[in-house]
Amino acid sequence: MNILFFDEPALRKALLPLTFTRPAAELRIGIYTIREKWQQYFSNAHCFFKTEPYLQAKYPSTASAQLHINGCVCPNEHLVAEIEKLNEGEGLVHQGMVLASKGDLKKRVDYFQEVLVIRSPSDLFTHNGAEIRNDFKLITKDRTSCEITDKHTIVYNPSNVFIENGVSIKAAIINAEDGPVYIGKDVEIQEGTIIKGPFAACQGAVLAMGSKMRGDNTVGPYCKVGGEVSNTIFIGYSNKVHDGFIGNSVIGEWCNLAAGTNVSNLKNNYSSIKVHSYENDQLEDTGKIFHGLIMGDYSRCGINSMFNTGSVVGVSCNIYDSAFPPKFIPSFAWGSAAGFTEFRLTEAFDVAKKGMARRKVELAPEDIAILTHVFGAESQQRSLLTKTI
Repeated sequence: MNILFFDEPALRKALLPLTFTRPAAELRIGIYTIREKWQQYFSNAHCFFKTEPYLQAKYPSTASAQLHINGCVCPNEHLVAEIEKLNEGEGLVHQGMVLASKGDLKKRVDYFQEVLVIRSPSDLFTHNGAEIRNDFKLITKDRTSCEITDKHTIVYNPSNVFIENGVSIKAAIINAEDGPVYIGKDVEIQEGTIIKGPFAACQGAVLAMGSKMRGDNTVGPYCKVGGEVSNTIFIGYSNKVHDGFIGNSVIGEWCNLAAGTNVSNLKNNYSSIKVHSYENDQLEDTGKIFHGLIMGDYSRCGINSMFNTGSVVGVSCNIYDSAFPPKFIPSFAWGSAAGFTEFRLTEAFDVAKKGMARRKVELAPEDIAILTHVFGAESQQRSLLTKTI
């Protein structure tokens, strides 16, 4: 079966900067990306994407998809069962939004049950704990966990912990009383790490010495994470190895948060937090009192960096200094609270290549083309930032 994940244009824009470099279905929430969740239900499916033209070289489309799925929709058993009942040309619609269809949509069928649709970056961390629980059931079904052999590691509620092959754990505390803990293949958990579920560490991730992993966290593939982390998703291949706090945040791929980086996720007066909207190009009230940092791919910050509540950092930014920078930093901006300049493409590519080489990954021509497009797409926003700082 061929599955075509399509991007709803309005939702895709609302999910920037994370969707500058990927279709919505490639966002991670819980243990899996949205695409990987659907593949658990349709195990033999070949996946394709209908997204922005500049992304299609890396994420190809197809004209022969038997199933079309909204890339912002997370599956559940009831939804999948209703999709399987559809006839050719029929599609499930929830509150006016198409969820999925068998082939091209010709007839709408109302779906009245609850469904998780990712409408903003904050939805990712808001629902991450619940999705870890859902994915844990899928990934552990009819399987047996590896044993924890380290005699200095303490585990609470071991029946709610699953360990894949190749995991190294030394003198850790794992508490799965309030939610499951999933430790993926070849994960390294260093001495003194404290983990509280729900929690997921995906393949090849490293938890640094003395890490404090509070609930509802996902450490994506090959990330290296330390310090104090709460209700945060690292999509993959990013670093936050040293001390410092981050909470209620989403960090893209190939990012680096240097030693002492701290992210505020709660205002002193407990008021709701405003976040930059790519749809309306202004700060909008989220209605949430907890909201940290949303950071696009390839961005990084220097030692002792600080981010205010509701900060949004675009793709391939370079931020330094210990003063709070603006709450919105457009892609390819370089600087601090004292001022910003443009991060030139050639320099950005060079930094990205060096960072990726440390994971033995190359910056592909498709990625260069994507970054070049994003550079041009945010040129006006960058010029406004450099004029106002």
